[in-house]
Amino acid sequence: MSELRYMANAAFRIVCVALWMLCAQGCKQAPQDTGPRYSFSPSSETIPVYHFAVHPLHNPTKLMQAYQPLVDYLNSRLTGAHLILEASRDYANFEEKYQACKPEFLLPNPWQTLQAMKAGYSVIAMAGEPKDFRGIFIVRKDSGIRQPSDLKGQAVSYPSPTALAACIMPQYFLHARGIDINRAIVNRYVGSQESSIMNVYLKITLAGATWPPPWRSFQKEHPREAAELKVMWETEPLVNNSVMIRRDLPVAIREQVRKFLAVLHETDAGKAILAGMETARFIPATDEDYEVVRSYVERFEREVRKVETR
Repeated sequence: MSELRYMANAAFRIVCVALWMLCAQGCKQAPQDTGPRYSFSPSSETIPVYHFAVHPLHNPTKLMQAYQPLVDYLNSRLTGAHLILEASRDYANFEEKYQACKPEFLLPNPWQTLQAMKAGYSVIAMAGEPKDFRGIFIVRKDSGIRQPSDLKGQAVSYPSPTALAACIMPQYFLHARGIDINRAIVNRYVGSQESSIMNVYLKITLAGATWPPPWRSFQKEHPREAAELKVMWETEPLVNNSVMIRRDLPVAIREQVRKFLAVLHETDAGKAILAGMETARFIPATDEDYEVVRSYVERFEREVRKVETR
């Protein structure tokens, strides 16, 4: 009998331990993410998740605010895919991503478009009117600047050496007016469009290059600072940013995104999304539409400098 009681007690203890372990496991909770969430995962793990990387028009937080409504719009209509918006800390970081062929979707500038084609991407749309893609020079109203030659010996700010509208085109503008941009001025690459403008406001540079959408955004968000600045010169337009898809993605996904982008401007809700991005509309486009950029960059590299500086 004592042996039976011992066995019963042992079994009871084993059951108690098992129940305690189950209870402990059930009480464990996954750690909560208290940071900001810019996008959400799809409810079904069977839906492919694709990343939509936008070149650094703004700092990452501001870019997320401007472009998340576009991604939400696409996600509400896409069948068989879910998109996650991806920002980059600077131009170099964005360029590393598409050179490694990591994001499935891109919104690059026209020069980056040519490079992304080599990496394995194709154009499906143009992001904005071509006439809006031009370089502009911002100066302080009290700068005393009158003509491009006044910049000789002075510092000029740009977002990046690979920014087409906000660097390459402005530098060619100066070159065409007899300024040796490699020797006659100090070129400062400051990482973002807003930083290029703020360098002028803070009198770190005498002029700053950018392009219309960031300048319009800056005027809205920083009216006091913008009131002390003005557009001094602007370049001729070229062709606007692109939307690209990695070539290994399903054709059905590519065609859905192309279709939904093309009709975005047709509704009031869509116009509001576009206004937040300072973009008039998306226009269907292909790789061939960017051949004009190839010719422009080839001429720039012959006459001014090489674009790939890293």
